[in-house]
Amino acid sequence: MDLTPFLNSLEGTTLDQVLISVAISGKVAIAMKGRFLLRSVCESFKDRTRIGCAVTDEATCLSYLGREPYELLICTDYLEDGNGFELARKARAAQPGLRVVVLALGDVIPAQYVEAPWLEAVVAEADFIGDQRPLQAAVLAVMGHHSYRSPSLRSGTLPYLSCPRLTKREYEVLDLLASGLTDREIAESLVVSEETAKTYTKRLLKTLDVNNRLQAVLKGMRCGMVQI
Repeated sequence: MDLTPFLNSLEGTTLDQVLISVAISGKVAIAMKGRFLLRSVCESFKDRTRIGCAVTDEATCLSYLGREPYELLICTDYLEDGNGFELARKARAAQPGLRVVVLALGDVIPAQYVEAPWLEAVVAEADFIGDQRPLQAAVLAVMGHHSYRSPSLRSGTLPYLSCPRLTKREYEVLDLLASGLTDREIAESLVVSEETAKTYTKRLLKTLDVNNRLQAVLKGMRCGMVQI
């Protein structure tokens, strides 16, 4: 999936605090597994004109990176096609000055990449569920030419995870969120008003004890409630 031509049509921010766009002067490449994660990270940028590539596979991302210089790459370890760690390796080989942040949905750094000098920042999926804003910290670190590992990767211990019981409606909403649907699209799918759809989403966030949609879907994934 290539979301790049449609960046201007995205809605508001989905993270509590937008990424620090002011620290980024060049182009940003984003490669995420699935529509939901891709939209969420793109929408977290206050200045989306910085985003030159928003895709879900390794090959398309490398194609964009081959056309012009980029300053930052944010990718997941798993992609719809390809591997995020390999994408990071190849991207840095092509553009040595590129800064790289990897979101590890598997919560680990594979042994062959642990000491890789090109792997500057890695954020574990588990650390997104708490209100720690590790992606923002990782971006700030690499833009300041520092390395970064999110808390669970530094400690080697995953945070405690409490999985509540959802209602049938909450499962439906969580599944639709994970599919990357907006409030309007969720409303259409459930045949309710947009305001009602927003209320459903707020109730889901409260039940899951999270602050935003990204945290909700990632917690749902970790609890085995949903897949992307």
